[in-house]
Amino acid sequence: MLERLAISDIVLITPKKFADNRGYFSETYKQSWFRANVAEADFVQDNLSLSRHAGTVRGLHFQRPPAAQGKLVRCLRGSIFDVAVDMRYGSPSFGRWVAATLTAEGGKQMWIPEGFAHGFCTLEPDVEVFYKVTAEYSPQHDAGFAFDDPAVAVDWPVAPEKAILSPKDQGLPRLDQLGEVF
Repeated sequence: MLERLAISDIVLITPKKFADNRGYFSETYKQSWFRANVAEADFVQDNLSLSRHAGTVRGLHFQRPPAAQGKLVRCLRGSIFDVAVDMRYGSPSFGRWVAATLTAEGGKQMWIPEGFAHGFCTLEPDVEVFYKVTAEYSPQHDAGFAFDDPAVAVDWPVAPEKAILSPKDQGLPRLDQLGEVF
């Protein structure tokens, strides 16, 4: 199943599950289906993160061109509030955000193309998030902006002062301080 969010470039994908008395089987990614229905993307790296505590916020992250990444995100254990922010300068939805709750049980995945910042907040302890990306990690292109930027105003499920952040994420600038990235 495929669902386009309020910013139509962001897509929720719910793979089919085939269940029986042993459990279930699901194709979580099939290149031909993805290209025909979502985007012409080539994935080159898979990433896995573990967040020990509920209220952990990772983001809002992106890679600058020419190493910009599209991401296909899913939650393998627990649940997250997954966010994409449009950073495409001149886009009618520039600076707007969309979000979805992704759970291990539900199996939904979110496609976030290049030109968007991505972040998530864990909704419970010991959350594992897996994502495929269209460009390899590049430290010199790695960037982000503050998860609590008031101009973007993401409605996170955790109060900003209670969010658990990395030192790197604590020092990120606001979106309007980045200039034109995409």
